Amino acid sequence: MKSHVLLGMAAVAASVGILTAAAPPSGGDIASRAAEMAPEFQNIDQWLNSQPLKLQELRGKVVLVDFWTYTCINCLNHLPHVKEWNEKYKDKGLVVVGVHTPEFAYEKSTKNVQDAINRLQIKHAVAQDNHYATWKAFNNQYWPAVYLIDKQGKIVYSHFGEGSYGTTEKKIQALLAEQPLASPSTGG
Repeated sequence: MKSHVLLGMAAVAASVGILTAAAPPSGGDIASRAAEMAPEFQNIDQWLNSQPLKLQELRGKVVLVDFWTYTCINCLNHLPHVKEWNEKYKDKGLVVVGVHTPEFAYEKSTKNVQDAINRLQIKHAVAQDNHYATWKAFNNQYWPAVYLIDKQGKIVYSHFGEGSYGTTEKKIQALLAEQPLASPSTGG
């Protein structure tokens, strides 16, 4: 009898371990000494709602990169917050880029992505990443995933999955309030 109880407890412990390992990390602030330059958008199939963007050209702005796909329920639950941040802060220096990385083959269709953008009333830039090049450049593993890039081009915050909307918004506000580093003078 005692061995059955121990086996049962071991099974429960293993189940909890599996569930814990399967959950995405929470992300959060990245210490400035550990912050790395954000990789450039790579091998984008199509830019929707925008001309092609380059992170190098967005220095001086705060950039929110949101990895999503239009059939992911977690992405759809998360999307209203991303849209709200875009509307609320786009005139204050925030640039939102949704990187649409497909989970299923039919999500690679530009027409399907464009239809979803129209249906979901997405107004921010969407980069269609059918080959996972930008996904891989960011070492991303999750839908949805948010990366905040500061005015110097460094990834300083991330969040994976739903939730932490208040924390993410406070980080956006703090980054927008930061003064950009002065450019080195060119003599004098």
